[in-house]
Amino acid sequence: MITAIVFIQADVARIPEVATEIAALDGVSEVYSVTGEIDLVALVRVRTHEAIAEVVADRLNKVNGVLNTETHIAFRTYSKHDLEAAFALGADD
Repeated sequence: MITAIVFIQADVARIPEVATEIAALDGVSEVYSVTGEIDLVALVRVRTHEAIAEVVADRLNKVNGVLNTETHIAFRTYSKHDLEAAFALGADD
């Protein structure tokens, strides 16, 4: 699984609608409203790099109210939650 972290600048008057629409996109697992220079952070989790392009460039960037995005690809996961989930795969079988 490939994870991309997308920083999003949005039209301030439409932040809740933009966030809701982005959260509904296939491949987007989470959207957070944040403080600072950006308005939203979206986590995109897909199987291929091509799928990141499809989610971010083809759909997310076209959401009405998205002004700018910056995408970061994660190399490794260090989160305890994610590591526990990975080791638990097939544990119930």
